[in-house]
Amino acid sequence: MPKTVIYPGTFDPITNGHVDLVVRAAKIFEEIIVAVAKDTSKKTLLSFEERVGLVEKSLKSLSNPNAHSKITIMGFQGLLVNFARQQKVSLVLRGVRAIADFEFERQLSSMNQHLAPEIETIFMTPAEQYAHISSSFVRDIARLGGDISEFVPTAVIKELEKHRGC
Repeated sequence: MPKTVIYPGTFDPITNGHVDLVVRAAKIFEEIIVAVAKDTSKKTLLSFEERVGLVEKSLKSLSNPNAHSKITIMGFQGLLVNFARQQKVSLVLRGVRAIADFEFERQLSSMNQHLAPEIETIFMTPAEQYAHISSSFVRDIARLGGDISEFVPTAVIKELEKHRGC
């Protein structure tokens, strides 16, 4: 059984749903590599450096030596399968909230399987209280001056306040 899993994403911004998946994956795997994608077809609000920094701040309390699992935060550029090969990891974790997410993620997983048959993808659903949270909803609510405190870690609130109105 693989001891390490890669949890990739844009994390623009990281949400409590993302944190939930890391916490739950930590019960299964010895190491979780949270991989922040630099190259993305999405137009991001936050810079790559801001996104990596927020993931680090948001997961800092989970990344201590006394925790059950090791949590490593890394940025990556290029294809996920190439990054996974470089890290010598054969398992990717993806979160799915709804049927629409699953269909997109299934297609992505199939393409990755074609490019790198040795790399498998597993899917996890978020806990019910996080199933409705998406980074794009959080960005929109923050941009329009709404309260995002129940959706994101504290560090994200402070960072998104800098981008209000963008």
